[in-house]
Amino acid sequence: MIRLENLCKTFWTRGRRKVVADNINLILPTGASVGLLGRNGAGKSTLLEIVAGTASADSGRVITDGNISWPVGFSGSFHRDMTGAQNVRFIARVYGVDTEELVAFAEDFAELGQHFHMPIRSYSSGMKSRLAFGLSMGIKFDTYLVDETMSVGDARFKMKARAVFNHRMASSGALVVTHSMAQLKEYCEAGAVLEGGHLYYYDKLDDAIEHHKYNMGAENESDDDD
Repeated sequence: MIRLENLCKTFWTRGRRKVVADNINLILPTGASVGLLGRNGAGKSTLLEIVAGTASADSGRVITDGNISWPVGFSGSFHRDMTGAQNVRFIARVYGVDTEELVAFAEDFAELGQHFHMPIRSYSSGMKSRLAFGLSMGIKFDTYLVDETMSVGDARFKMKARAVFNHRMASSGALVVTHSMAQLKEYCEAGAVLEGGHLYYYDKLDDAIEHHKYNMGAENESDDDD
């Protein structure tokens, strides 16, 4: 279970006040895989970061009775002067999991060869993404947070990543942000729509998709009237 309690978040961008969360109160059920929809700029990624704990709300709180991943595939927290292996060991200690098991999993999954024992600063963006995704999948979370990261690597690696993620989803929930409706329908049974700082939850993903399509249609009609 993830409970958003009186959650508020605003920030200023280009001289305008942006509302991401306007006193959101919502419970996401245990084990549910939820697709998070909303127009560009609605604040989906920011909301995901708040749930993950990597960004702060202005007020309110996120309560859970399980453990929540950081955004899957996020590589921004890697220490660039440490090797891939050293970064993995550090994360293992932070999350209290078996260090050698996580190192072995991440090394095998990411397929970095000798680069696994070289500093992160020497990695390409693709190499960092593969390591980050493998690290995310190497730890068993009750809820995985996914923000447009299922397309990492070449076709063979994508298949490998999807297979591991599907295995995790057999016993975990997820909160998924993606522009691909096909991926939402593959991974999610429920949906939520973020609009104007409000979050609308639907037990059926198709209902959330219809709400989102309605919002996008209204936006296009408004653009036509200008």
